Amino acid sequence: MIRSALVATVLAAGPAQAQVADLVSDDVLRICADPANSPMSHRDGSGFENRIAEHLGQVMGKPVEYTWFPMVVGFARNTLFAGKCDLVIGYAQGDELVLNTNHYYTSTHVLVVKADGPLAGVESLSDPALKRLRLGVVAGSPPASHIARHGLMAKAKPYDLMVDRRVEDPSGDMLSDIEAGGIDAAVMWGPVAGPLVRERAGLKAIPLLKEEGAPRLFYRITMGVRQGEDVWKREVNSLLRREQEALDAILREAGVPLVDDYGKALKEGG
Repeated sequence: MIRSALVATVLAAGPAQAQVADLVSDDVLRICADPANSPMSHRDGSGFENRIAEHLGQVMGKPVEYTWFPMVVGFARNTLFAGKCDLVIGYAQGDELVLNTNHYYTSTHVLVVKADGPLAGVESLSDPALKRLRLGVVAGSPPASHIARHGLMAKAKPYDLMVDRRVEDPSGDMLSDIEAGGIDAAVMWGPVAGPLVRERAGLKAIPLLKEEGAPRLFYRITMGVRQGEDVWKREVNSLLRREQEALDAILREAGVPLVDDYGKALKEGG
C-alpha cells in the first residue's frame, strides 16, 4: 500500500524542481542497500546496517524487504529515486542527493596497524614513526590530503573507492596487504575497518582523533530518504531518537568506532 499517489505541481523552474510523490510503503520497511558492502550491508543479512534495519522493522511492526544495488554511481537513482525502496541506512550528513534524517552516529577514519608492531602507539598521521613508511589509502578520500600534507604520499599505495564490491574488495585487500607486509599501515573509514579488524587477529584500528586541518576525518551518519518526503523523515527521526541506545549497542557490538559529534573523543557509554 502506498501512502500517496499525488505528485506535487512542477515548479516554474522546470522538471528538475518538481516535488517527488510520497511513495513510502505503509506495510513494509523497504531498504535500499548494497548486496556486498561488508561489514555494513550484505545480501546474507550479516552487515551491521542489516541488523539496524531489522531492529527498526521490529519496532515498527513491519517486515523488512531489500532492493539490492551496488553502492556506485547510480545507486540512489536505481533504488530510492525509482520508488523501489524508501530508506538508505547509512548516508553522510550534508549529502544533498537525498533528504538526510538526523544523524544517529558519528565515526572517524582510523589507522590500521599490526597490534604487536612498532606503530601500535601511533595516534596521528603527523607522528614521525610514519616517515618513510608505505601507507595504504583510498584514492580521493579525505585522509589522502592529510597524508600528502605530512609528506607520506610518495610511497603511499592507493586503493579504489567506487567499486562493485561483488567483484572487488579494496578494504579486504588493504588489510591483507598489512598482514603480508606489502604496506606498513592503512588509513580507512572506521565503520569499515573496525568490524573487519575484529575478524583478523593481530591487527589494531586506532581512531584518528588528533588530526588538524581540512578536510575533517570524522562524519555524522544519517539515513537517507527521498527529497520532499518530510513526513517520512520526521517519522524516522522520531524512531532514531527513541532507539538511539539500541542502535549504539548494535554499532558497538559490530566494532564501529563511535566518537562525539565533533570527532574529538570516543563517545561515552562503551
